[in-house]
Parts: sequence; structure tokens; C-alpha cells
Amino acid sequence: MAEIQQQGGGDEGGKKRAKKSSTKVDMTPMVDLGFLLLTFFVMTTTLAKPQIMEINMPVKPKTQEEQMELKASNAFTILLGSDDRIFFYRGLHQPNVGIIPNVEESNWSAKGIRKTVLESTRANPNLVVLIKADETSSYKNLVDILDEMAITSTQKYAIVPLDNADATLLRNAEKGGQ
Repeated sequence: MAEIQQQGGGDEGGKKRAKKSSTKVDMTPMVDLGFLLLTFFVMTTTLAKPQIMEINMPVKPKTQEEQMELKASNAFTILLGSDDRIFFYRGLHQPNVGIIPNVEESNWSAKGIRKTVLESTRANPNLVVLIKADETSSYKNLVDILDEMAITSTQKYAIVPLDNADATLLRNAEKGGQ
């Protein structure tokens, strides 16, 4: 704690002098208090809250009759490829019937996939966007396309596994040929 030290000095030459006193402040308790406060605030504060994207998944149908068939006129498929490439086609790919859609490449700009999805959903309010990501596509691309669905206010979209027929379409489109 703080203490006052007195310097002992007698009378020199018979004159009385005022005693000089020096103050010395012990800083140890102050440092202890500072570390206690620092520890308290570090332990009680929340640093960065994790960012969470909410995805509502539909309930699986119990029977085959409850499952709704998708018409080809109401389908719009987005294929996410490697190297941030994105492709799309309208309708359904039905190789067993001989229906092979025309795959087009787009980009991530506002005049790219966003404009295409926006025009398609305005033309057909019953449009269902099927998002199919390849194993070579990045997680960022999936998040970006979900953001595009929110930006364009698309009400009906689904993340669907990429089947072999669509994987073949994607590989051919990435190579540049159909």
C-alpha cells in the first residue's frame, strides 16, 4: 500500500527544519486489479457469433401418391460445375425418352444467372428451380446460388443430387460441346 517514509535527520546547527517526506506508492495491488478486470471482461464477452443460413427442408412424402410430379414446362435446372462455372437448362432431362435439353453457360453477375432466373420466374409463376451441384463445385457456389434465389424472390427451388445423365450433360458443357 502507500506509505510515507520519513527521513530521520536531527538538528543540524540548532536550526529546526521541516521534515522532508517522500511518498512511495506500491503498484502491485493496482496491477492485480487490472488483471482481474481484464480476465473478467475476456471471459464474459462474446467474440464473434457464427453466421447461420437457415434452410427449410420439405417433409418427405409417406407414399408415392403424395409426391408431386414435376412438369417439364415448370422445370428450370441449374448445374454448378468446377472453377466457378454455372450452367442451366429449361425443362427436364429425360434421356430414356430422347429429350436432351440445350445447356447454356451463365456467369455470377447481375446480368447472368440472376437475370435469367428472374425472367424465367416472371414468365412462369409455377417454375421450380432445381439446383444440382457437382462434386467439383465449391461450397461457396452453392451458397451463392441460394443467395440468388433469395435475391430473385424465387419461391420454389430445391437442391437435388446430380444424377449420371446430368453429370454427362455438365461434362459436355464444360468441354464446350453438346
